[in-house]
Amino acid sequence: MNADLSKRIKEIALELVAQKSIVETDDEVTMTEKVYEIMGRMDYFKKHPEKLYYVPVKNDRWNRKIVVAIVNGEKAPSKKTVVFIGHTDTVGISDYGNLSEYATKPEVLAEKLKEVNLKQEVLDDMASGKYLFGRGIFDMKSGDANIMAIMEMISADVENFEGNIIFAAVCDEEGNSSGMLAFVPELIRLRKECGYDYQAVLDPDYIAPAYAGDPNIYQYIGTVGKLMPTFFVVGKETHVGESFSGLDPNQVAAEITRRLNLNPEFSDVVEGEVTLPPITLKQRDLKTEYSVQTAKSTILFFNYATHCSTPSQVMDKMVKAAQECFEEVVKTLNERYEKFCHMSSRDYVALPWKARTMSYHDLYTAVKKEIGDKLDDMVAEVVKEVVADERYDSRDKTLKVVEYVHSLWSDKDPVVIVYLTPPYYPHIYVEGSRDNEKALLEAVNYAVSTTKCDYSLVQKKFLPCISDLSYASAPKEKEALDALKQNMPGFGEIYDLPLEDMQALDLPVADIGSYGKDAHQFTERVETVYSYEVLPEILYKTTMELLK
Repeated sequence: MNADLSKRIKEIALELVAQKSIVETDDEVTMTEKVYEIMGRMDYFKKHPEKLYYVPVKNDRWNRKIVVAIVNGEKAPSKKTVVFIGHTDTVGISDYGNLSEYATKPEVLAEKLKEVNLKQEVLDDMASGKYLFGRGIFDMKSGDANIMAIMEMISADVENFEGNIIFAAVCDEEGNSSGMLAFVPELIRLRKECGYDYQAVLDPDYIAPAYAGDPNIYQYIGTVGKLMPTFFVVGKETHVGESFSGLDPNQVAAEITRRLNLNPEFSDVVEGEVTLPPITLKQRDLKTEYSVQTAKSTILFFNYATHCSTPSQVMDKMVKAAQECFEEVVKTLNERYEKFCHMSSRDYVALPWKARTMSYHDLYTAVKKEIGDKLDDMVAEVVKEVVADERYDSRDKTLKVVEYVHSLWSDKDPVVIVYLTPPYYPHIYVEGSRDNEKALLEAVNYAVSTTKCDYSLVQKKFLPCISDLSYASAPKEKEALDALKQNMPGFGEIYDLPLEDMQALDLPVADIGSYGKDAHQFTERVETVYSYEVLPEILYKTTMELLK
């Protein structure tokens, strides 16, 4: 692309980075207003102010909002529309330590970092003169700047532009994607009112090396999904002086961790691309105090990436695996107890424990069978209470509901309850079987193949990191979503998704983003030659091909 556009992208990126926008702080609102201000300076939006506006995030404690900007081509009538998204929030800056005040000042930060003991790779990148450092410069304000500068360029010559571009600068991507979830219904509204024919959703979020020394820069057509299968393990408490009289839920949880954690048996494989295996995100017992009584219950949940597995399939896999783990623990306990009895000259009698695993839906059904339909109202009241309690996030609120339902059950024997913890990110597999999928694949391939550069550009099917792109679609199989709703306690209240709108959008997606390294680290940096010179050409060509 031309040098003026590259210069403009850098200018916008630095202006965006200068405004701190840490997720779940008031600065996110200020950041959104900064985006609105920059877009508002463009002649097109001065002439058409109604095409630049805010959409509030509903029931948000920080009163956050997103910016929506629309450019309508005037060359010839066309409903074809490309949707861009870009998040404006960042993670915190505490990792910068005593350099925190410079985290949003890339040009000053570069000098200050010279005083820090850095890895050789970082020093080499710094010496190359090709990198800018700073919080958000890579993830993903350089990507935002690309969109904004391209829209500025197109809108300046809108008489010769055919088609439409809709851009949403969204908040909260680093948290719970509330900005994107506010944008999805807005897209449905715009399509109904304006008749837009959406072609695809493009997101220039950051692109990093897949491994140390990776020479490639990737364009991802599609995105990974995420579920969080969770295990509420109920044991049998006892005094530590009578250890074999109880069942330690931590031992069951540990066996589940041993079986699932980073086990490729549970990876999805599609077209040779493999999801990272599950990994624990939380594991702890639920004792609230120290005592010599063993724990009664334990919670653990996993990050579970998907390329093809549905919520119902993941639930089935997790219930089966947990049951096998529980059975292994019972076997091990009996072996150890028998050995202990032999050493102590006692008679061995098998321990009474029976391995049992069930889904939350099965638990709910069992309790409802005992106490009847009033359970629905009782649980609804508890959900209402936890929703209003700001001491807990959505994950803890979900756990509170599981604990409550289990407490109503007359059966107090050990059991593992498997359920789903928020959030949920659907995977999007751009297979090429539909016209819009084929068009996106061809557009990206054209853009990449016709862009001359000194980089190795490689296309892949799934963005490996979760992103807002997931909400451009949702599974349509009833069984898949029933499993989600039935096994995520408080779904619709504690955590909600515009599932019907997501299904209605049903759009292919691509992440064609800035290149750099060390996102979420104090050495976060963007490579400027690719990100400000090559990337805008690929994005522009992809957009124009889709609107052709």
